[in-house]
Amino acid sequence: MSNSPRVGFVSLGCPKALTDSEQILTQLRAEGYAISPNYHDADLVVVNTCGFIDSAVAESLDAIGEALKENGKVIVTGCLGARDGGDKIRDVHPSVLAVTGPHATQEVMSAVHAHLPKPHDPFVDLVPPQGIKLTPKHYAYLKISEGCNHRCSFCIIPSMRGDLDSRPVHEVLREAENLVKAGVKELLVISQDTSAYGVDVKYRTGFHNGRPVKTRMTELAKELGDMGVWVRLHYVYPYPHVDEVIELMAAGKVLPYLDIPFQHASPTILKAMKRPANAVNVLNRLAAWRDVCPDIAIRSTFITGFPGETESDFQQLLDFIDEAQLDRVGCFTYSPVEGATANALDHHVPPELAEERKARFMEKQAAISAAKLQAKIGRKLTVLVDELDEEGIVARSYADAPEIDGLVYIEGAEGVSVGDFLEVEVIDADEYDLWASRV
Repeated sequence: MSNSPRVGFVSLGCPKALTDSEQILTQLRAEGYAISPNYHDADLVVVNTCGFIDSAVAESLDAIGEALKENGKVIVTGCLGARDGGDKIRDVHPSVLAVTGPHATQEVMSAVHAHLPKPHDPFVDLVPPQGIKLTPKHYAYLKISEGCNHRCSFCIIPSMRGDLDSRPVHEVLREAENLVKAGVKELLVISQDTSAYGVDVKYRTGFHNGRPVKTRMTELAKELGDMGVWVRLHYVYPYPHVDEVIELMAAGKVLPYLDIPFQHASPTILKAMKRPANAVNVLNRLAAWRDVCPDIAIRSTFITGFPGETESDFQQLLDFIDEAQLDRVGCFTYSPVEGATANALDHHVPPELAEERKARFMEKQAAISAAKLQAKIGRKLTVLVDELDEEGIVARSYADAPEIDGLVYIEGAEGVSVGDFLEVEVIDADEYDLWASRV
């Protein structure tokens, strides 16, 4: 492989962008390109960007600048590339070789071919069936669709990634099978709107291993649950058919974990956000889900300081999380995103007030989280080992998605490997993490 053309790769952004990077890397390796771990040994560099909020745009532009300085030959892809037809990047870095938008493997490969011709022998290196992954070997993101049909006023993702475009169900299930065969123990299902999977194709029936399977979240979750690994659902809107998936959780088919971005609780703010939800209905749904599956862990994200948010609106949000008792919560202050319709709304909240509200919100949620984790002391849990260090084992429970939720710390790592499932008993807790002993 020493004579193979070498491509450097920088991947920024969310898990959906990460799966785009994995597809490009898989194609590069399939065609015989080598992947360089540094700028200096690379013949050119691909930078996969994020373009959602201002800080992500700045990070992406900095990364492109660094790649140009260190290497000089740079192809840009990803969400930032879809902004202004790529001009947002070219205005700052006019010397980039090419700019594409997200989910653009073939366009990226065409640019690579133009500036770094592919090897004569495309079979120099065999790519494993699961493709090239950027996550640890024991878990992987499984992207089931692109784009989104919602038009939330704070979001520009549909303008970058388009309307909902569901992957054929047989493709998703074949990828999942290959991942499991390669040793993946946890599949993290992602999209912009997981509940809407199949809406665009009218829940068309596909075929997997000779069996009919509907292109629909419930049927997909059931098929994945039959593969004998953890299945975790992210970015789920609370549509009525989500109730069917709660039953799968209660039956042990998929993890009793649901990631639902509620964003707010004030009807006034939700309407301004153009969000399809209201707090009263959400509270009723949460109670019904907990009746069916008492152990369900609910994760959500919220925004403080949205234009027009009054102290009364914010108090409704505090009251909501008091009553909802969510397990895992993230909070962001509102950030104006170029091209978002929310920018035109009146009564923008001063950034310092938005930050102060975020701090009050997270203080209240920290107390809720601490109480919930204290209640787990004495319980036995199955955990998945993420890493081993000098102090012992770092693992996650069903309630913990990688890199965004809590961890479970266990003393002693003898006879344990990363990717193992362990039975443990919880012996201590703080606001976000658990400590446990092996059973």
